[in-house]
Amino acid sequence: MSQQKNKKITLIAVPALAAVAVGAVALAATWPESPRESRTPATAPQQPVAKATVGDPDDPATWKLPIEAYLPTQAEHRLVSSNRDETIDACMADAGYPEWTPAPDLPAIGGKTLTDWRYGIHDATKAAERGYHPDAEAQKAYDAAMEEGAVDESNADEGSLRNCVAQADGTVPALPADDLVQQIGGDAFRQAERDPKVVAAFAQWSSCMKDKGYDYVKPMDANDDPQFSDPSTVTDTEIATAKADVACRDKHQVEKTWFDAEAKLQQTSIAQHEDELNQVAAGTRAVVAKAKAAAR
Repeated sequence: MSQQKNKKITLIAVPALAAVAVGAVALAATWPESPRESRTPATAPQQPVAKATVGDPDDPATWKLPIEAYLPTQAEHRLVSSNRDETIDACMADAGYPEWTPAPDLPAIGGKTLTDWRYGIHDATKAAERGYHPDAEAQKAYDAAMEEGAVDESNADEGSLRNCVAQADGTVPALPADDLVQQIGGDAFRQAERDPKVVAAFAQWSSCMKDKGYDYVKPMDANDDPQFSDPSTVTDTEIATAKADVACRDKHQVEKTWFDAEAKLQQTSIAQHEDELNQVAAGTRAVVAKAKAAAR
């Protein structure tokens, strides 16, 4: 169909890949917080596990946490998502709903990788322009996609949609979103805040901020300050706070200290669950292979 079709938001599960900003505040972690029992003995023999990597030491967006070895890449996600969408769209057209189409993928906003904005803002130039808010054009594109995705005039029934999703599951299944992968990431993020080195870095950052006239205990307290939560407004106060925030973060190496502590915790957990995590990675590879085959 050549004409632009109305979009419909569908409830098709997609694994979380990166921390992104919602409105003005970046989400620091994308994993759930529910407790989980260990699925392998804590005394399991230690095996070589994925390690953290650092691209540009001054750019947290280029850093990779160990758990990312068990997550699909953005390219893999796009491949699977695109082919599932095409399969469902064609099925819905055959079912008598040619105007139906899956919701568009939302443009990236805020953090572009799992570690970009994971520990808060880190770019002094962007902070001076937008404070804690995402890039203005990125926010505009995100809002437009959300608005477009909320419109549906196909009058498609849910039964047809469920049948088409089931058909897609048979040819291009969704990427696995494993609870263990999410739990390891979420637990490590929170536990890292209690690491002595991180606690010391937070205290130094807080003191630095106080010297500049700001009273926050932890870096994310500034990032999540309610007075900066209006997605359409960036105040002079927010910009001044963000500039001071980044300067104090850089001075006391807050992001790198936090990242190192989290990476170490992740490695410990990964070693305890390596066999299960390898199965998750194998499942992802199998789904990606099906998506590639369907695209031919």
